[in-house]
Amino acid sequence: MQSLQDTFFEQRGKKLFFLITGLFLTAGIIAIVKDQVFFLLVRVVIYIAMLAIFRMELLALFCAFVTPLSLNLNKTSLGIGISLPADPLMFGLFILFWFKVLSDGGLDKKMLRHPVTILILLHMLWMLITTLTSTMFVVSIKSTLARFCYVTVSYFMMLYLFKAFKNIKRFVWFYLSTLLVVVAYTLYNHYLWGWTEEGAHIAMVPLYNDHTAYAAAIALFIPVLIAFIADKTNTIITRGVSSVILVYLIIAIILSYTRASWVGLLAAFVCWMAFVVRIKTALVYGMVAAVALLFILFRSQLYMELEKNDKTSSTDMQEHVQSIGNVSNDASNIERLNRWSSALRMFAEKPVLGFGPGTFMFQYAAFQKYSERSIISTNFGEVGGSHSEYLGPLAEEGLLGSLFMVAIIAFTVITASNIYKRAPKGYMRSITKGLLLGLITYYVHGILNYFLDTDKLSVPFWGFTAALVAIDLFHSNREEETLAERQS
Repeated sequence: MQSLQDTFFEQRGKKLFFLITGLFLTAGIIAIVKDQVFFLLVRVVIYIAMLAIFRMELLALFCAFVTPLSLNLNKTSLGIGISLPADPLMFGLFILFWFKVLSDGGLDKKMLRHPVTILILLHMLWMLITTLTSTMFVVSIKSTLARFCYVTVSYFMMLYLFKAFKNIKRFVWFYLSTLLVVVAYTLYNHYLWGWTEEGAHIAMVPLYNDHTAYAAAIALFIPVLIAFIADKTNTIITRGVSSVILVYLIIAIILSYTRASWVGLLAAFVCWMAFVVRIKTALVYGMVAAVALLFILFRSQLYMELEKNDKTSSTDMQEHVQSIGNVSNDASNIERLNRWSSALRMFAEKPVLGFGPGTFMFQYAAFQKYSERSIISTNFGEVGGSHSEYLGPLAEEGLLGSLFMVAIIAFTVITASNIYKRAPKGYMRSITKGLLLGLITYYVHGILNYFLDTDKLSVPFWGFTAALVAIDLFHSNREEETLAERQS
């Protein structure tokens, strides 16, 4: 498949082009004559349809561009669980992409054979199976459809787009450019509320649900910006602009008071040190396994020590950092443990198929224990999800759901490590390291929060994953591209 729309255009393009152009002009004329906003909106919809048919790759990048600024209507007076305009755009691209792929005989075979792609497809298949057996079918079909849309646009479409290496940087800058607007909006609101911690929690609403999702998105891009700065093949202007934006984002993430994102960045820094001292991959995996084993063996003693910590969240940065380990009276931490315990009990009841995708927030109330509840717990459990990208799927999709998620992460890390080993020194290694470390911030953040059911985090998460797979498939074995090929 040469491009996403070449064959389609050759077969049907001319007639459709003239038809859509006619409709576009007609809607514009009516809007002018009648002075009606409705027809202007129709005109915009027609224009987007033209992009979808004739320049689908631009519309995919446009999705990345509008996602940070999309309004979550659930956080407005309408109370609808949809993000505009990102969700409708992704749904339309989801339908068009798979129609195009199936009409052309399936996905690119080279992409299809990659381990990460195989695991993503298996996970999607398993989500579909657990949807059919769900305890709340309507909830699960909505959740599964949303995940399919996000993965289709941000992973599969981007794989085709990233055949051109320059589009990887374009994707980063498209999302980042509007994320900077969100940061400005958030800091302004935070300033109006006197830089309080309470204000930091909601200053980004309705653009982001809360400060944790907002900070998670920022953390993803900090290592990539560092990679742009470190890449000496970039222009002085690119490196200078990246430096200014980096400082801006560091200030924003500090003022977000989001401990999980700070932990994620710390983990990325530790991994960066592993790159610097060139620790062997096998040793890194062994260290991770050892830490996990020690946690399992000594979790009771560790919990007893953590209970002695009485530092709570506050605007005092030292106390705020210390409160990360407070499980005695910090409501946020206690509630997180409550959700995790509930998820494990749900898994114990339905270990194979789970309760169904998206059902945790509607089902976990019955699995709470009074002794584990916090002051923000409710009898009906209507205040959120599982607070974990790993325990959430465990409760909703059974053991395989969680294992697929872990396997996708593991093979993405392996893919990036292999690229780093064989790619020539320079920009290829630099961007690979930046993308991987960005993802690591979220892999760690995902232990504490659950955001891949939203467009805000799904777009960069799956987009970065697609970029690493595309580099592995199409770029890491090539000779260094010319400057013209790489410029965005």
